[in-house]
Amino acid sequence: MNQSYSTFFKVDQSPEEVFAAINNVRGWWSEEIEGITDELGEFKYHYQDIHRCTIQITELVPGKKVVWHITDNYFNFVKDKSEWKDTDIVFEIAKKDGKTEVRFTHVGLVPTYECYAVCTDSWGIYISGSLRDLITKGKGKPNQSEQIVNKHGIESS
Repeated sequence: MNQSYSTFFKVDQSPEEVFAAINNVRGWWSEEIEGITDELGEFKYHYQDIHRCTIQITELVPGKKVVWHITDNYFNFVKDKSEWKDTDIVFEIAKKDGKTEVRFTHVGLVPTYECYAVCTDSWGIYISGSLRDLITKGKGKPNQSEQIVNKHGIESS
């Protein structure tokens, strides 16, 4: 049984528009991104001293698929520092019934992880909320980490 976290939504926009929005990581996830996010290579994300990660973009298939590999990760609120490390984030884009379906899967993000509740809550907000808004309204809501962290009672040092 695949326990990795997955979510999806459908929009009226074209697969090409969806692909462009996914790769505009600063537009839906965080403005605290270092590096280029729309070509093969590496970028870094961080939120205060709470979360930082290094992401390798391993696959870019225009209008179809984006794959990120987490090469390094740090959370200040979990005991197991290997959580997220060597996991993959996969965005799959497909035409279905005249709409474009966007399927997000964080392969390896499983319910046994200490971060599972906060991570799945975060991805829900960023994918089904912010990314969807960026695609459908032209503007996402990046940098929502503060609300998520507060809601889950995570302390910054």
